Amino acid sequence: MSGRYSGRDVFEYAVLRVVPRVERGEMINAGVVVYCRARSFVAARTHLDVGRLRALDPHADVEGVRAALHAVECLCRGGAEAGQAAADDAGRRFRWLVAPRSTVLQPGPVHTGLTADPEAETERLLEVLVR
Repeated sequence: MSGRYSGRDVFEYAVLRVVPRVERGEMINAGVVVYCRARSFVAARTHLDVGRLRALDPHADVEGVRAALHAVECLCRGGAEAGQAAADDAGRRFRWLVAPRSTVLQPGPVHTGLTADPEAETERLLEVLVR
């Protein structure tokens, strides 16, 4: 180990899962949330596959799920759309988003990695884990 900076920073991420019937535990991946402390970066990218969602629950509230996914993206962006959370730093917003919950939209476990470009990593994770 040389101890030199490699140009890559540690990042954390969690997959956003849609669990249309919580009692059954079946889920589909619908997004990712990425946080990089070194860059004060937090972002979410989402993609809802309605066909897969309907396969799990034909009566799923698609618009409600879309609204929840949109809210996560807004919270990550900050600004007026994030409400009170806009005043929180990126790390606090990420921790709030990845806290375990028993709702239709649930975060998966937090994983870590190294990246030189958190924005590109967010897109890559969406492609690999969601689409």
